[in-house]
Amino acid sequence: MPGLLKSHIVNKLTSNGCTFIFWIADWFAQLNNKLSGDLKKIQKVGKYFIEVWKGCGMDMENVQFLWASEEINKNANKYWSLVIDISKSFNITRVKRCLKIMGRSEAEDNYCSQILYPCMQCADIFFLNVDICQLGIDQRKVNMLAREYCDIKKIKKKPIILSHGMLPGLLEGQEKMSKSDENSAIFMDDSEPDVNRKIKKAFCPPNIIENNPVFAYAKHIIYPHYKQFFLKRKESNGGDKIYTKMEDLERDYVNGDIHPLDLKDNVAVYINKLLQPVRDHFQNNEEAKKLLNEIKKYKITK
Repeated sequence: MPGLLKSHIVNKLTSNGCTFIFWIADWFAQLNNKLSGDLKKIQKVGKYFIEVWKGCGMDMENVQFLWASEEINKNANKYWSLVIDISKSFNITRVKRCLKIMGRSEAEDNYCSQILYPCMQCADIFFLNVDICQLGIDQRKVNMLAREYCDIKKIKKKPIILSHGMLPGLLEGQEKMSKSDENSAIFMDDSEPDVNRKIKKAFCPPNIIENNPVFAYAKHIIYPHYKQFFLKRKESNGGDKIYTKMEDLERDYVNGDIHPLDLKDNVAVYINKLLQPVRDHFQNNEEAKKLLNEIKKYKITK
């Protein structure tokens, strides 16, 4: 589902004159021991994500895909000089506060490579000379590190931080989806039965929209795409209703005028509609299909 959210954000920015750079962070995933640090597998997953974005309606005209390992090697002196200077500008305590960007905590037994990670991600911003850092709110701490670095070095051009919220996991108590738990999120290649099953089992407390993952999907994915939310339900449950304002949908749900099961049923219909082009892409494109079948065999690590 973050793929749909990202696609919407990218299309909105590029339609307003921005060029969007996807920094495919293969070396970073290796540092964070994703897929047990197997770089070839990590790069396969990167290619898979590119195919996902092609399939879900992202406008590619003003989008660039850059592989971190390739771009860094092209100008290694510039990049590693930046990393070294950033690492000299902050103490270990300050850098460890950024470990949340990796899904780690300060209290964990972290490897030296994971301490290097925030310094490298901070260096990316200056290496790529970007104007806007568009990432999830979970990456905000390292973006702030970059702005602090500007203050230290008296760099006038500070990066603008444009953060989007994180979709909660589908299960109760999950502030963020977990890629290692298939029941915690809708994945871009999920089948229609998979989506229906996961939404049906999802945490969706009545009258509450905070930390409600089903409502979050309606608010942050469905409504921005369609500019409305069509609620289809039995006459005995209030009949069909079209919401052109998210505030009205929020009000009715909080007041109990919308039953959680009705919300779930309609969210599932919308999500399946949004994911169908992705399914079609992986079904009809032989290269994409082969890629998907290969990465499905990989074991996801934290």
